[in-house]
Amino acid sequence: MSCSVNLRNVSYQNDKKELFKNINLNLGHEEKIAILGSNGSGKSTLLKIIAGLISPSEGYVEIFHNKIDSLDDFKKFRNDIAYLPQDVTNHFLCPTVIEDVIFSLRAKGVSKEEALIQGSEILEELKITHLKDRIIFDLSGGEQKIVALAGLLILQPKILLLDEPTNALDEQSEKRIIEILNSIKKSMIIVSHHRSFIDSLTNIVYRLDGGNLGKMA
Repeated sequence: MSCSVNLRNVSYQNDKKELFKNINLNLGHEEKIAILGSNGSGKSTLLKIIAGLISPSEGYVEIFHNKIDSLDDFKKFRNDIAYLPQDVTNHFLCPTVIEDVIFSLRAKGVSKEEALIQGSEILEELKITHLKDRIIFDLSGGEQKIVALAGLLILQPKILLLDEPTNALDEQSEKRIIEILNSIKKSMIIVSHHRSFIDSLTNIVYRLDGGNLGKMA
């Protein structure tokens, strides 16, 4: 299987303690992997390392079999990797849904007309066309998560990294997130502490605990 992401003996230590050591992980093409773990176990930190937001203390990441030696090496893969943080309230850059969803396309030089066409298509695909002209901060937490996801998907990334995508969401919003993620054919790493949510997406589950990453039966 062709791999999208490989972790090679990745370790991370902050000022207080070593979060994890010698983590090895392979994410295949269009494969979904979940990582469970308690709060403070290092799940979010590991995801940020894969996203190229922070550097490991030791070891390295490979993206499409390219070794990443520094954060600068991530630049050429920036459009291939989409990262959804646990808290999306600081994720938005524009007041309305459609403006924010198309912002990244406009920043790349896509014409407003073409960006609006693509934006409308992604909103329709995610069944949130009715939110098109709404003010983002008037939306529910679940609606904001889906809008943030739309803003990532419009760039057609090959890899999705999702940090607690259903955290603090109601049951209906969680079901909608599950439907969307199950409909997307991309490589994914999903971090969560919610086992039933994970089981609805994939049977490839790892647990990060005590600094070690192990595959669960």
